Amino acid sequence: MKILTEFKTFAMKGNVMDMAIGIIIGLAFGKIITSIVNDIIMPVVGLLLGGVDFTNLKLILKSAIGESPAVTLNYGNFIQVTVDFLIIAFSIFMVIKVINLAKKKEEAAPVAPPEPSKEVLLLTEIRDLLKK
Repeated sequence: MKILTEFKTFAMKGNVMDMAIGIIIGLAFGKIITSIVNDIIMPVVGLLLGGVDFTNLKLILKSAIGESPAVTLNYGNFIQVTVDFLIIAFSIFMVIKVINLAKKKEEAAPVAPPEPSKEVLLLTEIRDLLKK
């Protein structure tokens, strides 16, 4: 039972929960980016390159014989996944850059010194009167 208590304490810490939420949002974000790449960017790039569908690009190493399938090197799929990765990496970079800019603005904002308490004001007045 002690292990379960320790695990619950660990799992409910703020950092673990933040990380879990980040992973879930990251997975959803990855699906959106994959859709943008597959459904919007790559068809345009393929059209500009003469109607090439990248996912179908492959090099046949050994043709299909009878019931055994062909041995292929699917480099088009690799190109597709690489473009996905680059767009996701750039998007994450931009999000982090915006977050860092926001943090710098918070740090750069001058913080007004806290107003002295009533006791401090009273003691300052007494000191000033004693000086006179």
